[in-house]
Amino acid sequence: MKVEYYKEYSNILGRDMEFKVFGHAGKPCIAFPAEAKRFYDYEDHGLIGAMEYYIDQGRIQVFCVDSFDNESWSANWKNPHDRILAQEAYFNYIINEFVPRVYEINTKGNGGGVADGIMTFGVSLGAYHALNFLVRRPDIFNHVLALSGIYHSGFFIKDYADELTFLNSPLDSLIVMHNNHPYVELYKRARIIICVGQGAWEDICLEETRKVDQALKNLGIPAWVDYWGYDRPHDWPSWLEQVPYFLYHILD
Repeated sequence: MKVEYYKEYSNILGRDMEFKVFGHAGKPCIAFPAEAKRFYDYEDHGLIGAMEYYIDQGRIQVFCVDSFDNESWSANWKNPHDRILAQEAYFNYIINEFVPRVYEINTKGNGGGVADGIMTFGVSLGAYHALNFLVRRPDIFNHVLALSGIYHSGFFIKDYADELTFLNSPLDSLIVMHNNHPYVELYKRARIIICVGQGAWEDICLEETRKVDQALKNLGIPAWVDYWGYDRPHDWPSWLEQVPYFLYHILD
């Protein structure tokens, strides 16, 4: 497996950001780590190994990006306004700085061919980021695999609300969206897979997933929302089993 490490300065975030690229070609996939974790977390927990078959085949190229959660959703010591500003800064970093690098690196690996959209992936809080980016920018992101996520910003900052909390709340955005919104057609063309277990520590994620499921159905979006059994907890063994299972379907 081809592996490359990068450390690049972000003008938007005002700091160095690190990431690793796994694979030589294929569908570019931005992998958002779990809450406040690092770009190497999926590799350390064996999740990249669970993707290895598809990576080695050149069907997917995984870009494990660093999180910014310690400045936003996980920064309980900050006031809510500053936390949502940090989340929006991270959004702008991904869109304006990281996505161009993804295309640049992926295009070289694909012999000069430009990918038709980017996939997002994540577990736990990473699943939130994965869905949030597709909901906000379906013109860039057209595949998503989100496992065991929480999908509304109110969970993190409670009663505080402004325009940015709404923009960064994919569940709320889907609930209020009209069927004639231009994004709905883009969502219908996307491949959307959302999964949650029903075992230990999945209660809130299960509730959130059901709400997203209903919102997508209300818009007529053909997403695959899958509910695994009561023996599937909010933990790595579940995700290690789910990832290769769903990659088989999302990359066909």
